[in-house]
Amino acid sequence: MTHITRDDGSSTDARVPLLNAEFAFTVRASVAPPIKVGQGPNGERRFVAITGGTVNGPLMSGKVVAGSGDWQVVRPDGVLSAEARYTLQSADGVLIAVVNRGIRHAEPEIMAKLMRGEPVPAGSYYFRTAAQFEAPLGSRYEWMNRTLFAGVAEREPDVAIIHFFRIL
Repeated sequence: MTHITRDDGSSTDARVPLLNAEFAFTVRASVAPPIKVGQGPNGERRFVAITGGTVNGPLMSGKVVAGSGDWQVVRPDGVLSAEARYTLQSADGVLIAVVNRGIRHAEPEIMAKLMRGEPVPAGSYYFRTAAQFEAPLGSRYEWMNRTLFAGVAEREPDVAIIHFFRIL
């Protein structure tokens, strides 16, 4: 039994199912410098091209296919909102489409360093994503079409690193 405190301060004991996750793989996506599109109604719009990379883990290994990207908005509250669309190729040649949405935020001085492409320790900022994968029907990766993934992400000057966990 889990003790739950409601927003109004009252509490109750309830049976709440646990959320279980399993580490699936890490994507290390090589990225180009951001292209600043300009200030839009929701914040500063940017585009970051994905130029390649690797995939390694217990559930899949392979590479990141060049030629896709990450569309970003730096919101007025300083939070970076991102939607990356890219393709993975498994070690056995299967192409898998990815849509990965996330947010990154930190203290203003840390965010300023990240935005300039400077190295920052991963634990000094919040960077989480939610991804859906689309694998060909009949492939050994078809199970990915029925699974949600959460990512814990890191940013290096020319690499985005996402540790993907499948939600069980």
